[in-house]
Amino acid sequence: MSQPRHSEPLPLGNEDLPYSKGLMARALIATGVPADQAYGLARRIELDLAEAGESAATLERLDVLAREVLGETQGQRAVDRLRRLSDLQQLDVPVVVMIGGSTGTGKSTVAVEVAHRLGINRVASTDFIRQTMRAFFSPEFMPTIHYSSFEAGKALDEEVTGDPTVVGFVEQCRHVCVGVDAALHRSLTEGWSMVLEGVHLVPGLVPRTLDGALLVHVVLEIADEDVHRLHFHVRDGATGGSRAMDKYLERIDDIRRIQTYVSGRARREGVPVVENANVDRAIDGVMGLVMDAAERFRESR
Repeated sequence: MSQPRHSEPLPLGNEDLPYSKGLMARALIATGVPADQAYGLARRIELDLAEAGESAATLERLDVLAREVLGETQGQRAVDRLRRLSDLQQLDVPVVVMIGGSTGTGKSTVAVEVAHRLGINRVASTDFIRQTMRAFFSPEFMPTIHYSSFEAGKALDEEVTGDPTVVGFVEQCRHVCVGVDAALHRSLTEGWSMVLEGVHLVPGLVPRTLDGALLVHVVLEIADEDVHRLHFHVRDGATGGSRAMDKYLERIDDIRRIQTYVSGRARREGVPVVENANVDRAIDGVMGLVMDAAERFRESR
């Protein structure tokens, strides 16, 4: 298996490849530094190198300049994140990030941004897996996959023990997770790094580890119902009304019962739950969890 390359190495420059302001700014943004501050610091490093007649910066000098431009706390945090991000990039195994959570918790938004920051160019959704399975399995053979996650209870027999919404959802997840397993093992076989998001990534129904890969699983939730409702309004505006906002709002009670179920399983299984009332903080939280997992992975080898 060839070594996965998630993104460029820490862009401090060297004799063969001089310092790049653009690469440094993008690396800083990946650590969570706002874009305007990231480009400001990258420009300050460029000027410092020009004054010294150098083509490469050291981490020690970067630390000084980061504290000068960003302030003591944020500067130290940015450099620490850069070091950790560089260590993550040096792992010789695929990195697979799974982002679960109920409908409307911002999984796809967070997944795309996390993949961008990590330099991972493969982002997949369990909804796509479910749609593909629909083409092969008829409603008579596998009824629950032909409904939305919060409507899968409609496919069940009348006599159901427990909440039909949750029971139908779990049955749908068990079917879709067959495809999830296939996607994970394809990633491992090909040496791909990947971010996979979807409501079906329920802790306890998907693998906790993947031999030969760094597998990180997080679950997003939105504690406040009004904020959760707002996400559907925002998504409706962003997609031009293609996501049928009214349908989701009418079933918000069912969606939030599924959230309670998924988050509860996550906490019992020891899978981190990240609040997504604020998307920037959620992305930052997921990035921190990925880098924490990379450190543990490296120390265990």
